[in-house]
Amino acid sequence: MALMTGEQYIESIRKLNMQVYMFGKKIECPVDDPILRPSLNSVRMTYDLAQEAEYEDLMTVVSPYTGKRVNRFTHIHQSTTDLRNKVKMQRLLGQKTAACFQRCVGMDAFNSVFSTTFETDKAHGTNYHDNFKKFMMYCQEEDLTVDGAMTDPKGDRSKAPHAQEDPDLFLRVVERREDGIVVRGCKAHQTGALNSHEIIIMPTISMTPADKDYAVSFAVPMDTKGIYMIIGRQSCDTRKLENTEMDVGNAEFGGVEALTIFDDVFVPNDRIFLNGETEFAGMMVERFAGYHRQSYGGCKVGVGDVLIGAAAVAADFNGAAKASHVKDKLIEMTHLNETLYCCGIACSAEGHQTESGNYLIDLLLANVCKQNITRFPYEIVRLAEDIAGGLMVTAPSEADFRDPTLGPVIDKYLRGVNAVSTENRLRILRLIENLALGTAAVGYRTESMHGAGSPQAQRIMIARQGNLAHKKELAKTIAHITE
Repeated sequence: MALMTGEQYIESIRKLNMQVYMFGKKIECPVDDPILRPSLNSVRMTYDLAQEAEYEDLMTVVSPYTGKRVNRFTHIHQSTTDLRNKVKMQRLLGQKTAACFQRCVGMDAFNSVFSTTFETDKAHGTNYHDNFKKFMMYCQEEDLTVDGAMTDPKGDRSKAPHAQEDPDLFLRVVERREDGIVVRGCKAHQTGALNSHEIIIMPTISMTPADKDYAVSFAVPMDTKGIYMIIGRQSCDTRKLENTEMDVGNAEFGGVEALTIFDDVFVPNDRIFLNGETEFAGMMVERFAGYHRQSYGGCKVGVGDVLIGAAAVAADFNGAAKASHVKDKLIEMTHLNETLYCCGIACSAEGHQTESGNYLIDLLLANVCKQNITRFPYEIVRLAEDIAGGLMVTAPSEADFRDPTLGPVIDKYLRGVNAVSTENRLRILRLIENLALGTAAVGYRTESMHGAGSPQAQRIMIARQGNLAHKKELAKTIAHITE
């Protein structure tokens, strides 16, 4: 198979026998569930756009490993151009879905595991890099969506994995067999696991030799025996059950997170990429975090484009577009959004080749990118809510608007500019609500804070990589200080 169509992707997920639970019940057909389907549609867009000639250079690339054109989400970065095109692709998809399209974690896992396994093999004589290359080429050939899973529940943050009272609070190897390993634990906040064919597991922190059983990386299909998911609750999620497109705000697209449980899951030897080499756990974490923090300079910017556009439309519909303060707020939103994009492009342009041959972003600039992401989207949302007005959260439901008695009253009193229908005014306000407060807030506002690591995680990396000693020497030289 070469590149799947969107419809082929949907049907391939339908064939998986995944174990999914939500609201206390097992979901027999996640593909058709009204709450979950919008998240699947977002991933589908990564397949649909790859079929369009207009987006071929962004969405696809010729693999140096298979010689065939593959989806960029399964690609191993070969240059700084690849790194920049990744960010541009993510911005495009954010613009097209106004939601999380979920394949970024797998792409970032691909590239971090690729280089880390190469260096692990060099140090230990292991065969992890070949294992991973075979898995990667399989995913390219089949055009698979792969989830990248790093975040463990962590339990007591003051204690290392091996020191936890419950040893399963970090995913671990519980049995080493001749033909593979058995693992137990959980990965939390798993974006897109529900809509993935495969999942790559990685450690979540740097580790010491005492944590050997926790220094593990591998890949397995999402419907492997022993894996099950509990879907995370989102604000306004049950609106999707009400047959009310307007109230949802973004009825077609969305994101989804899951608590993904590994209940004594067997992993064959050829799917293992790290197994006890604790000194390389930190490298894998640092590289994945860097790639994923770069990603936010694309995806969140694309969603930001939609939110800025929605705020501008709301200003038009409210009759406030010419007000100087509204113009200034839209300028500020654009300034902040483009600054985020600059960071994503900068850390890509300053990337370099690793020993394995793939390209790594500039880690310092990637962390600066994500640090800004933890702040600027909150201000963009605040300004969007300011422009939209309080009606964004006080408007009656679509059911009331469609009611033959109540509808005309709502239409009369909630009209803004007379040339614009009340329905269209309410629709744009519901979209802003969705992006700022509703189910998409997970994929924009809140995820901007905690996705790819919360703010302190980036500050630690900025302190480590900021080379303060060099800056002090620069100052001493200029000041003619000798010691």
